Amino acid sequence: MANIKSQKKRAITNLKRQNAKAGEKSELKTAIKAVKTAVANNDKEAAAAAYNHANKLLDKAIVNGIKKKNYVARQKSRLAKAVNNIA
Repeated sequence: MANIKSQKKRAITNLKRQNAKAGEKSELKTAIKAVKTAVANNDKEAAAAAYNHANKLLDKAIVNGIKKKNYVARQKSRLAKAVNNIA
């Protein structure tokens, strides 16, 4: 641990931010899995709803600096393709 007061405060702030980002990452992964599960079950309505929720979280991830824009674009494209290909 640092000896400087401002650095001690910074370390605490970093831990808080790390925990907040971990929660957001987990929520994002869960949303993506929900879309994949709905697609696997051939449930078009549930897949569409889950896809909309996942899109929202993916866009949020860019703004919050959790994921990079190319990752988000790739995920959105793959999920959209999967949802649109449900028979």
